[in-house]
Amino acid sequence: MKCNPKAPYNELPTLPPKQKLETVRVLKQCIRSRTQLAELEQAANFLPNKSLLINVLPLLEAQASSEIENIVTTTDRLFRSSLLDQSPDAATKEALNYRAALHQGYQSLTERPICTATAERVCSVIKSRSMTIRKEAGTALGSTISGDTIYTPPVGESVIREMLSNWENFINQTTELDPLVVMAVAHYQFEAIHPFSDGNGRAGRVLNLLYLVQAGILSSPILYHSRGIIRRKEDYYDLLRTVTFDQDWEAWILFILEVIEESAEWTNQKIRSIREYREEVREELKIKVPKIYSNELLDVLFEQPYCQIADLVSAGIAKRQSASVYLKKLVEIGLLAEERVGRSALFIHENFRNLLLSER
Repeated sequence: MKCNPKAPYNELPTLPPKQKLETVRVLKQCIRSRTQLAELEQAANFLPNKSLLINVLPLLEAQASSEIENIVTTTDRLFRSSLLDQSPDAATKEALNYRAALHQGYQSLTERPICTATAERVCSVIKSRSMTIRKEAGTALGSTISGDTIYTPPVGESVIREMLSNWENFINQTTELDPLVVMAVAHYQFEAIHPFSDGNGRAGRVLNLLYLVQAGILSSPILYHSRGIIRRKEDYYDLLRTVTFDQDWEAWILFILEVIEESAEWTNQKIRSIREYREEVREELKIKVPKIYSNELLDVLFEQPYCQIADLVSAGIAKRQSASVYLKKLVEIGLLAEERVGRSALFIHENFRNLLLSER
């Protein structure tokens, strides 16, 4: 049945699609994407300090995913707000919520596989309130240019829950399909179901990363894939619609696989650059401040691009007075810059911050 953009799409076809999904082009792209993901996993395993994967890369993903929804904050604000005990602005809070949702979703995989409850939990954290399956009618998606309705998702809680049951069965069933193809198809279906009143796009992108972990492709959700979607945002929405209205699965799957490849390659290069820079800093500390150098201090400097005296104390490196002396010595040699924030001193690792924020 042809989809009418102004009528609820309660006839959304169930999964798996009837069309052949693994075409020759798709299979070739799967190989390229899987190769880059394997290299990313290997690069992450060689990181001396795994806190980078916990603290920094998810913030980059959070900022980019929020930007897709036109929630504009800067990554620098995210770095600061994640460290300082201050109330962030609304956009920054939304992005920090995305990182929290990613963490909680990742932890939930130890309890159960991805399911409707996972999606509800993820969306609730993103929106900072309890988000359950839509009960109300009237949800419709409009064009940002003309304002015309371009898609009306299914309505009726029982209908939506039935569709989500099919979605989670598809994700978790044994299949010969490549997991990346499963992820691409499941992502379309989740966005087409549009189960929540808000936060569907960000929840869907978190679920993508959780699926890569669940499928054993990545050990942690570190892929910065929202950056790739931002770079081709119009294509992303156009191709969602081509599946809905033309059942063109190949173009959509190829798009997602290409985004995965590009994002994995970029994230991999970013990790390599951080590792190389970390070794440069290690040698600099050994030469310029050998008396205070330690692996633990190096770890703190690369947990995130900002630190405070309390971070050194918490890491057991030094007591407060000595920790202050250590950080000021790092300012003296030009590694850190000091900034006053209220009554506290904030120490900025500018080269590390610039490395994280650069496009290369």
